[in-house]
Amino acid sequence: MYRKSKKRRKIIIIIVVIIIAFFVLFYSLSSNRKLTVVESFFKDAATIVMKGVMLPFTSLNADKDTDLTESYVIQKNLNVHLEEEIEQLRDTLDLNQTLTGYDVVNATVITRNRSYWYQTLTIDKGSKDGLKKNMVAITKDGLIGKIQNVTNYSSEIKLITANDVNNKVSVSIATTTGETTAILSGYDKENNLVLISGVDSRVDINKGDVVTTSGLGGMFPRGIYIGEVEQVTNDKYGLSKTLGVKTTQNFNNIHYVTVLKEEKQ
Repeated sequence: MYRKSKKRRKIIIIIVVIIIAFFVLFYSLSSNRKLTVVESFFKDAATIVMKGVMLPFTSLNADKDTDLTESYVIQKNLNVHLEEEIEQLRDTLDLNQTLTGYDVVNATVITRNRSYWYQTLTIDKGSKDGLKKNMVAITKDGLIGKIQNVTNYSSEIKLITANDVNNKVSVSIATTTGETTAILSGYDKENNLVLISGVDSRVDINKGDVVTTSGLGGMFPRGIYIGEVEQVTNDKYGLSKTLGVKTTQNFNNIHYVTVLKEEKQ
């Protein structure tokens, strides 16, 4: 009797810890501030739980009461999802072969808050893996963001699609007459375009011009691919231009990322 009661208390405690951990994880995803020690602890706990439960749920089959048609659709969608993950994993491994000048860490995306879908995502690597705040995150399709919070076993990445006044990236635009620099300053969700502002109106910008990181400011290494110019809009005073840049990266579908730790000596 005593053993059963003791076992029941342990189960209750574990459930409470998990609930608190997920609450803290959800709350931290909706906030840009630095995490406290207690929040970091519970976020790590949630990360460990998420890594433990994600795999079984990716292989869910149709409910036994679901008819054969629904079962087929579910299985087909699951196969497509798994194929996408495998393809991204292959791309990540291929990318590693090209980043010979950097120490890198590959990570899996474990959580993403739907309310802040284009703001942040959380990966399953943290300070124990050598990750630090402001390290750059990329995929084979180019820049996706930088780390803004780190715990022992997870990191939160602020995406370049986050409409945040502090989320600025210095970029370089390769034009027919040379390079010009500007600031990546926002995201047009409706048209799926990254926005670049502060381009001198005298500079000739054309559709298809390639945009990369400039390396100015020291936050992002030079030459990381961002996308190609899709739209060019002059301001009403004719002093500057705003560019809409089409990225190759599908920000709705990110499973794996590569973090650049530091350049090799």
